[in-house]
Amino acid sequence: MRLPEIFAVSAMAALLAGCAGYHLGPVNGTVAGEKSVEVLPFNNQTLQPRLGDAVTQALRERLQTDGTYHLATHSPGDVVVSGVITRYNREGLSYLNNDVTTTENYRVGITARVIARERATGKVLFDKNVNGYTLIHVGTDLADSERQSLPLLAEDLARNVTELLTEGVW
Repeated sequence: MRLPEIFAVSAMAALLAGCAGYHLGPVNGTVAGEKSVEVLPFNNQTLQPRLGDAVTQALRERLQTDGTYHLATHSPGDVVVSGVITRYNREGLSYLNNDVTTTENYRVGITARVIARERATGKVLFDKNVNGYTLIHVGTDLADSERQSLPLLAEDLARNVTELLTEGVW
């Protein structure tokens, strides 16, 4: 065997060994699209407006994109997901060079109590606090910056909830 052939065979063996643990499709033991999920509107118990609608919409979009569950829109789903947004917080990360009391960048976070249960049996799949975060840069208006960051914040929370549902980490 020549050197290029030895290199090709060893490269192929290393490639196949690296993919040995890869699993195509859902990892929670279900067939993709086999079960449906219904997302009830999230209740917002914070003072920040429109959080509940943004999180509900982001979670529905994320579940559709993921494809592990079929999103139930016109009929009851096999799994029902509900949630309550319990906390919205903003913490300063960096401050202006010439004014150490004025915050320039914030880390914004939300916490939601999310419950997923099987409709048929009533069995609770998980009941957890789930967090979502994003970073915002404050320009001239903090309220406008927070409003613009709302979709990113909701998307991060939706990604974390979808991961809990699809990975079966209950």
